[in-house]
Amino acid sequence: MRDDADFARHVDYVHFNPVKHGLAGSAKDWPFSSFRRAVARGNYPIHWGCGDDLGGEFGERPEG
Repeated sequence: MRDDADFARHVDYVHFNPVKHGLAGSAKDWPFSSFRRAVARGNYPIHWGCGDDLGGEFGERPEG
């Protein structure tokens, strides 16, 4: 981890990965995730990861 922003991107990646791979419709739907605990702590809105409005790399290195 390079810094706090890098850590946040990796956590986003972990939370969004089941959605990306078609295992859940949204981050809140994946039963094995820490996402709901993060929502309870106020780190994310409950509807984060629902839809195509997410930008970012989510912990992945850009190609090239």
